Amino acid sequence: MIKIRRSDERGHANHGWLDTYHSFSFADYYDPRFMGFRALRVINEDFIEPAQGFPTHGHRDMEIITYVIDGELSHRDSMGNGETIRPHEVQRMTAGTGVLHSEYSSPTDKTHILQIWLLPEKQNLQPGYEQKLFPAEEKQGKLKLVASRGGDDGSVHINQDVKLYASILANGEEATHELAGDRHAWIQLISGSLEVNGEMLKPGDGAAVSDETELKLKAGSDKTEFLLFDLN
Repeated sequence: MIKIRRSDERGHANHGWLDTYHSFSFADYYDPRFMGFRALRVINEDFIEPAQGFPTHGHRDMEIITYVIDGELSHRDSMGNGETIRPHEVQRMTAGTGVLHSEYSSPTDKTHILQIWLLPEKQNLQPGYEQKLFPAEEKQGKLKLVASRGGDDGSVHINQDVKLYASILANGEEATHELAGDRHAWIQLISGSLEVNGEMLKPGDGAAVSDETELKLKAGSDKTEFLLFDLN
């Protein structure tokens, strides 16, 4: 079973400096039908004007993943980390018992990101931070593991039974992914067009997948970029 979450049906808020789309209920947007999917709690697609961002604020008991599509995001936190996240980099922050951080966009260019929150497998974890580069060529024509509970294959470590893959496919290229046992999947399309087991996705669309044993993914245009979450 595949349930499509269409881009134009997401929650939306435009604050001037921030144009944001919510796949699930977030902040002032509430829809009891879309509170998350499995361990996924937030997928926000943010377009941030140059030299703008989120002043210091707090999080706890959440695994936060940032995926930069265009521009860059400067991060500072109470753990002493000060990093800039650029395209093809994945940042993971374990909020655990509590973290303060700030995030600001490129000083000269608009920044486009996906910010993802996952519920951790246990509460009150020690806060942590990790950031890694996964060059475009590592994702082209295949599913590249970029985050996992075990930090497998050089991926960033997350405290939840989730495997996160990133991919960039050319027009007509195909990839497959097996869903073992009673695993589920969420696919978030960033750019291009993607056919998922016969269902067509457009940029910003998400697909919740359950009761399927295999995903057949086929790009309908060049530079089709997407994320695939394999969830318990």
